[in-house]
Amino acid sequence: MDGFAAVDFGFAREVLQRGIAALYLVAFLSTLNQFRALLGEHGLLPAPELLAWAGNSDRARRLLRPTLFLRIRYTDRRLVALCTAGIVVSLSLVTGIPQLAPSWVPMACFLLLWLGYMSISSIGQTFYGFGWEMLLLEAGFLAAFLGSASEPPPTVVIVLFWWLVIRLEFGAGMIKIRGGHEWRDLTALMYHHETQPMPGPLSRQAHLLPPWFHRLEVVGNHAAQLGAPWLLLAPVLGLWVPGPVPAIIGTVGAGIVIATQLWLVSTGNFAWLNGATIVLAFSAIGMPSGAPRHTITAPPWVIDGLWLPWLVVTTGVGALYVWLSVPAVRNLFSRRQAMNASFNRWQLANAYGAFGTVTKERIEIVVEGTMLVDADPDPVGGQWREYGFKGKPGDLHRVPAQFAPYHLRLDWLMWFLPLGRMYEDWFAMLLVRLLEADPPTLRLLRHDPFDGARPAQVRAVAYRYRFATRAEHRESGRVWMRDRRRVVVRPLSLGED
Repeated sequence: MDGFAAVDFGFAREVLQRGIAALYLVAFLSTLNQFRALLGEHGLLPAPELLAWAGNSDRARRLLRPTLFLRIRYTDRRLVALCTAGIVVSLSLVTGIPQLAPSWVPMACFLLLWLGYMSISSIGQTFYGFGWEMLLLEAGFLAAFLGSASEPPPTVVIVLFWWLVIRLEFGAGMIKIRGGHEWRDLTALMYHHETQPMPGPLSRQAHLLPPWFHRLEVVGNHAAQLGAPWLLLAPVLGLWVPGPVPAIIGTVGAGIVIATQLWLVSTGNFAWLNGATIVLAFSAIGMPSGAPRHTITAPPWVIDGLWLPWLVVTTGVGALYVWLSVPAVRNLFSRRQAMNASFNRWQLANAYGAFGTVTKERIEIVVEGTMLVDADPDPVGGQWREYGFKGKPGDLHRVPAQFAPYHLRLDWLMWFLPLGRMYEDWFAMLLVRLLEADPPTLRLLRHDPFDGARPAQVRAVAYRYRFATRAEHRESGRVWMRDRRRVVVRPLSLGED
């Protein structure tokens, strides 16, 4: 680092700008494919109804986070237009075209992505209630001030990215330490690979590893989340301590975070959470650029290679973050630490965290339908046929697929149903849409057992799922074993109260 300019972090800026833009591309694509069926004009939780409620009073309007759709009436067509624009802007940033222009051009592009996606997530209700939504928004806002390729990145913005990684990783680590005893007795990962929301192709193999390895995983997780993020701050010492040691320490910290996240990528599906953490950790990887340091001949409006007005803007962003971060700092060291919480309407300087407790048993809600009007309400036989979801477990012989960083929102929420959220409005409407054989809803699924025809009845049944042992897999070819628990939603038909 060289005063106001992080001259050795040009590569880090490239990764941050292009990586964050790629994550926005995935987010807008996911929204384009799923929002209308989930939250559109005829969705499971129609966003226009939420906006109508918010428009009825100033108090209700204040409760809703900023969204363009409070000023521009929501329609599915406008949602498509917004997503399309977001995809185009994201692609341009991934290719690096706006970064070739003056700093205000990439700034405008990232702020457009930030405001556009905030307009979507603000009306996304429970389908957008995930911590990585806030993370993407905050990362996009900070990326707006990284500058262009013709100048070094501002030191203050690079440091703000380190602060973001600390809140993200250290916050998650403290949530675990304060959470379930399984994180303290080192048994959490004896269950997690099997019970996580959406397992991946290697999750079963990870689950079947010996107990000593799972204990080692937990120890490694604690070290990576509680210790490694603080190493990212080491390059700041380079302002006073000469030599490469501070930069090396920061790179080591970033490497630990990245390696841990790559293991999580290989063993699960957590949308873009892991990908975002990897991209953000690259902010601490400095590479000597050979660029000139302080130059005596520089004009007075250029300081450390930065145009003075741009330096004023980025310093102002840093000052803003100092003020906004006060609640986040308090939260990190609070006994009642909040997880995935925002302390302001713009979702900046947030609190993050995940999996403070680990479920020990996997209960899956299986949705079934029948063409028989008077079907047996509780059979095990073949008159009831299962709907197949894209990501969540169902077919016992199917190896879980890799979807991350793409976010399957319906599949994720299905995981929460048996955890005390069984009778939410969106699930009741999902059953109605299946009875109607609604095409947009059916496109969210992997398998419709009735090929677009309307079933006479649908119901929901709870099963306990577990990974097949190696012996069970060799004998039956099954990836999952399950036992039936009970019918949790009795058979329903259209016109029934």
